[in-house]
Formats: sequence, structure tokens, C-alpha cells
Amino acid sequence: MDNPKHTVVVGCLARNTNGQVLLIRHVKRGWEIPQGRVEEGEGLIEAVHREVLEETGIEVELEHLATVWSKLSTPPALVFTFLARHRNGEPTPSDESPEVGWFSAEKALALVSHPVNRDRLEALLKYSGEICYRSYTTGPYQIHTETRVG
Repeated sequence: MDNPKHTVVVGCLARNTNGQVLLIRHVKRGWEIPQGRVEEGEGLIEAVHREVLEETGIEVELEHLATVWSKLSTPPALVFTFLARHRNGEPTPSDESPEVGWFSAEKALALVSHPVNRDRLEALLKYSGEICYRSYTTGPYQIHTETRVG
């Protein structure tokens, strides 16, 4: 393959002082963690802060890189997901996320129905100090590799 190209995506499981999880309702995919593409010339850390703020109105303090996902099917993507805690702000809807809120982990799992996003949420909620790497394809969703590092 000449000049392979991947979209780089960041996501964030943010919690407040009560341990609740921050979710957005995306207009197409339903409920999910805040996530989005890294813009050209932007670093991962800057991107995750920007995406969370744009989609939720919340500023976060990053704690850990928790999972890395490789989407092998078209369009290919690398997805870096972080754990964070609430630093400032109140949940505020946006054009991309008409609903935003804090939910218990159990309620969050009940709300997130898209298979890829539900799997991401479950992996983040189960974080044990090791970075989880998974490769997957869609159509249908299938995990091909899972490795833990750390």
C-alpha cells in the first residue's frame, strides 16, 4: 500500500467528583463519550482537551492514556482514549451534541448502544493501570487483537 492514511481520533472518559461519567448524545451515533478527530498540526493532548470542551463545555484534567484502538476497515483510524476528571464548567449542548450529561457508570452503559462505542466505554470503565490495545473491523463489528501493556 502506497502512502497509507489513517484518521487519528481522540476520546475521553471524564468523571466528576461524584464518580459520574460525562456523555454526549451525538446526532447520528447516539450516546457516547466525547470524541473526535485530531486536526492537522494538532497534538493528541490538545485535541482531547479541545474536543471535550467543544462537545460538552467541560474542561478536564487528563489522568491516563487508557486504550488505543486500530480500526482496520475503511476508513482506517487510530483512536486514543484517555481517562480524565472534571476541572471546570457545566455540561453545555452543542451542534454536534444536542444533549450532554453526567451519568452513573451503570446508566452510561445502558445509554450507549452503538457496539464500537459501548465496547470503548466498557474498556475505559475497566481500566486497571495497563493500556489496552485493540484492533477491530466494522460491518459487522469484530475485535481481532487485544493486548495489554504496562
